[in-house]
Amino acid sequence: MHEKFLHYLWRWRRFDGQNLRTTDGQYLEILHPGEPNEHAGPDFLNARIRLNETLWAGAVEIHVRASEWLAHRHDTDRAYDNVVLHVVFEPDQVIRRSSGESLPCLSLHGRIPPKLLEHYLRLEHERAWIPCAWFVSQVPSIVLNNWLDRLLVERLEQKTAQVAAWLAETGHHWESAFYHALARNYGLIVNTDPFEALARSLPLPVLVRQRGSLFQLEALIFGQAGFLEASFEDEYPRALAREYAHLRRKYCLTPLQVSMWKFLRMRPGNFPTLRLAQFAALWQQSGALFGQILDGQQLRDWEQLFAVPVSEYWHTHYLFDKPSATQTHHPGAGFIHSLLINTVAPFLFHYGKIRFQPAYQEKAVQLLEQLPPEDNAVLRGWQQLGVAARDAFQSQALLQLKTQYCEQKRCLECAVFSCAL
Repeated sequence: MHEKFLHYLWRWRRFDGQNLRTTDGQYLEILHPGEPNEHAGPDFLNARIRLNETLWAGAVEIHVRASEWLAHRHDTDRAYDNVVLHVVFEPDQVIRRSSGESLPCLSLHGRIPPKLLEHYLRLEHERAWIPCAWFVSQVPSIVLNNWLDRLLVERLEQKTAQVAAWLAETGHHWESAFYHALARNYGLIVNTDPFEALARSLPLPVLVRQRGSLFQLEALIFGQAGFLEASFEDEYPRALAREYAHLRRKYCLTPLQVSMWKFLRMRPGNFPTLRLAQFAALWQQSGALFGQILDGQQLRDWEQLFAVPVSEYWHTHYLFDKPSATQTHHPGAGFIHSLLINTVAPFLFHYGKIRFQPAYQEKAVQLLEQLPPEDNAVLRGWQQLGVAARDAFQSQALLQLKTQYCEQKRCLECAVFSCAL
C-alpha cells in the first residue's frame, strides 16, 4: 500500500467514519479534513477535528506506518509542531510530541471498504496497457465525457506553456512566435529539432521581405536547411543554390548542417525536403499568418490557409535530382489537421487567455470539435478497450489521460477510478 492511497481516503473520506476513536481511546469527530499541502510540511493544512469535547485546528500528517514519523525525522522538524492528528494504516509505534505527550493517532486498518481496497490493489499491480483496462468500457458516458472535458483543458494549458516560452523568446511578437511553433510542428516528431533550428536561423522578417517570390523563399529555406551545398544535375536546384549564395551574403546567414535532417524509415510524403517546399509555399501565400488564424471562424477557413500548392518542381519530386512517379505533392488533410491540433488550437487558446478574450479559447475548443480524431497507437489502444474518440477534442483528451495519468499511475486522481468502486 502507498501513502497516496491513504491521502485519497482521508481527503474524500472514503473510509468508515462511524464511531471513530484514536488509538489511545479518544472519541474523534472529523469536522474538516483540511487542504492538501503541495509544499514542504504536513500533508494536510487547516484541518478541524474534535477529540472528546475539545475542538482542534491544525495540520494532519499521513503515513502507512506510524513509525515513519521518526524515519522521516518529523520529530526534529518544527513545521510539524502544529499536527493535531496522525493518520496511519498500521499504528506500529506510539509517537510523542517534543513535550512528551502522545500525538493523537487514527488507524484506518479495518475501516477501508473491501471493494475499494481490492480495486486499488489490483490497479497498483496491473500490468495491462492501462491499469483499469478491465472496466474502463463500463464507465458511464456522462462521467467519462465530463472527465475528458477537463483533460482537454489541462492538455491545452500544458501546450500553451510552450507558446508562452516562444512568446518570451520573440519579445511577445505573436507572428514570430507562431512562425517558430509552426516550423517545429512541420517536422512531425522526427524532424522537429532541425525545423525549429531552421526557424531560429532564419528570422521571419527575412522571409517576409522575400515573400513576393516563391523561388527566393525556396532558395532561402532550402539553403538555410543545408540542402543546397551539393552538386546537382537539375537546373532548378542549381538556380536555387545561386540565389541562396546571393541572399546568404545579403542577410549574413549561416546554413544548418544537412546531416541534421532525417529520412530513414519515412514515407516520401513526409520527407523533410517536401515539407520544406510546402513551408516555403505557405509563407509565400500568407503574410501575417497568425492574424489570419485569429480571423478564422470555421474549419475550412483554417484548412485553406495551409492547403497551398507547392512550386512546379515539387509536383514531380520528393528529392532534388530524383523525379517521382506520383504527381502534385500538396499538403494532405491529415498533415494539415495535425498542424491545426498542435499549433493553431494552442495559440488560439493562449491568445484568448492572456488577452482576456474567452471567445478565442472557445474558438480553439470548437476547432478541435470540428476536426476528426487522430489515428495513432494510443488512440487505437483506447479503441480496442471500447473507448473511441468522436473528434480531435476527445482524442487529445485521451492522449492526456494515457500519458499523464495511466502511464504515471495517477489512478487516484482519475475520475475513472471512482467508477470502479
